[in-house]
Amino acid sequence: MTKSSVRVCVRTRPTAQFAHDQLIVKPESRTIEVNLKKNPAMGVVNNMRENYTFKFDGLLHNSSQETVYHECMDEIVQGVIKGYNGTMLAYGQTGAGKTYTMSGGTESYKARGCIPRAIQQVFGEVSARPDQSFTIRMSYLEIYNETLFDLLAPAGVIAEENSELQVIEDSKGGITIKGLTVETANTEEEAMNLFFEGETNRAIAEHQLNSSSSRSHCILTVHVESRSRVESADRVLVSKLNMVDLAGSERVSKTQSTGAILREAMYINKSLSFLEQCVNALADRGREHVPFRQSKLTHVLKDSLGGNCRTTMIANIWGESSQLEETISTLNFATRMMRVKNEAIVNVKMDANLLVKKYEQEIRELKQELAMHDALSDRKDVQYDPYSEEQKYEIAQTIRAYCRGEMEEIQIQSMRQVRELLQQFKHLYNSAVFDANNGRASAAAVEGQQDEGEEGGGEEASKTAGIGQLADRDGFSIGRAPDAAVPETSVKTAELQRSPLKQGATSENQSPKKVVKKAPPGAAKPDKNQAFEEYKATVGSKTHAGLRDNLAALKDKKANQRELALSINK
Repeated sequence: MTKSSVRVCVRTRPTAQFAHDQLIVKPESRTIEVNLKKNPAMGVVNNMRENYTFKFDGLLHNSSQETVYHECMDEIVQGVIKGYNGTMLAYGQTGAGKTYTMSGGTESYKARGCIPRAIQQVFGEVSARPDQSFTIRMSYLEIYNETLFDLLAPAGVIAEENSELQVIEDSKGGITIKGLTVETANTEEEAMNLFFEGETNRAIAEHQLNSSSSRSHCILTVHVESRSRVESADRVLVSKLNMVDLAGSERVSKTQSTGAILREAMYINKSLSFLEQCVNALADRGREHVPFRQSKLTHVLKDSLGGNCRTTMIANIWGESSQLEETISTLNFATRMMRVKNEAIVNVKMDANLLVKKYEQEIRELKQELAMHDALSDRKDVQYDPYSEEQKYEIAQTIRAYCRGEMEEIQIQSMRQVRELLQQFKHLYNSAVFDANNGRASAAAVEGQQDEGEEGGGEEASKTAGIGQLADRDGFSIGRAPDAAVPETSVKTAELQRSPLKQGATSENQSPKKVVKKAPPGAAKPDKNQAFEEYKATVGSKTHAGLRDNLAALKDKKANQRELALSINK
C-alpha cells in the first residue's frame, strides 16, 4: 500500500493578452503569484486581498502536449500496468483548455492530447512484456444534467435506456457503473476507434467564451487485466485508468447563456460545487463524513478521491486580466486538492476457474502419494473416494451383524470409513426410533382408536386403553368399561332365574348354565378390571392367547416388510 497526496499541476492557456504584471509564473520554483489592483469604485475602506501566492507539484507555462503528458501522465500509466488504479483530472473554467489537454487538437499529430497518448503507451507497455498476457477493455461515460449516458452504447439506444445506468459500490469501496458498455480492444487502432466513437456522441455547445464548450463531464476508462505466462496464471492483476474531462465552471454574466445552455450551466456549476465540498471534507482531517452521494460526478469519482487510486489533476487557467477572478478560484481549489490523501494498492484477483483446476490437480497428486504409502505399508482395500450406494449398503449390513453379535469387531481402515460407519449408525438409529413410534401407532390403529398423540408413545395410549392395545406391554386389553356400566342380563339367564328347578338340578335337553345374580339394592359394585382379569385367566384364556399370538405375528410381518423395503430401496 502506498499513501500519497493527489498530485496537482497547473497549465496556463497560451494567449497574446497574458497579464504578466498581475500573474507572475515561476516554473523553476513551481509558484504562481497573483497581484490584484484595488477597485477605486469600492471606496476608501477597501479590504480586498491584493496578493496571492500558490505553489504546486508542477507548473506548465506555454508547454507542449508532449511535455504535459510526460509530466502528468507517464508515471500513472506505468502504475496501471503494474496493477495500480490511476486517474487523470482536467479542471478549470470554461475555455481554459481542458478538452484540448485531454483529447487534443485536430491540426497535427503532435497536438494529440493525454488520452490518445495514454492509449498508445498502454499498448506499447503490453507489447514490451511478452511474458504476460493482457486484456484491454474500454468504457466511455458521460454525465449530462445529472444523468448518466453511455457514449459507447450501440446505435439506436434511446435516452430512457441509458438512464438505467447505476453507480454501484462494492464492499471494498470500488465504484462500477451497472449497465455501462465495456468493449474489448485488442489493438491500439481498435482502442482509438472506440475513443473517437465516444467523442462524436458528446454534448457540445457554443457561448461567448468558447465556440465548442463541453456541456457534460466525460470519463474514459481503460480496464487492464494481466496474468503471467510463465508463473502461476491464477493470480490476475486488475487495474483501471480513468481520464476525466470535467466541464468548465461558468459565470452567466460572461457567457451570456440562455435557454438550454443556461440550464446546462446550472447543472455544471452545481456538480462542481459538490466536488469542491467533497475535496474540502477530504482535506479536513476532523471530518468523518464525505458527501460523495450528493451528485453523480462525486459518486463516480469516489475511489479516485481519497480511495484506492493514484490521482493527478491538471488545473487549467486562463491568464488574461478579465479572467483573474476565475483563475484565483481555480488555484484555490487546486491547493485544497493537494491535501487529499489516497491509498493505492496493487489489485490482485484470483481466477476461480484456474484455482479449481489447480486444486483438482493437487488432490490427484495427493491421492497418488496416499496409494503409494498404503502399498509400502501393506494396507489393502483402503477407500479414499466417496462410497457408492452398494458399498454403503454393505457397511449397513456389517453394522447390523455387529449389533446382533455376529461380529466381534469392525476392521478400521481409514477416516473416511469411520465417517461412513457413523453415518450408517445414525441412519439405523433413526430408522429404529421411527419403527418404534410407527409400531405403537399401528397398534392403536388395530384397536380402532383415533388417538391424537399416537406418535408420542405409550403414555396417552395407556390412558385410553383401547381394545386390542397392549396394557403396560404385559398383556392384551379390550378396554376399560365406564364406571356407570352394569352387566347386562340375557333373556336365557332371566328364564333360568325364574325356573322352578332346584339348585344343582338340570333338565335333559339343557346344559348347565352359569347363573348371573343381580346385585341386591345398595350393594357395592364389583371391580370390572378385576372381573376382566379373572375372565382372561379362566373362561377367556383361549381368546386372550389367540389375540396375543395374532398381535405378535402381525408385528413380525411388519418388521419383515420394512426390512424388505429397505433392501429394495438401497
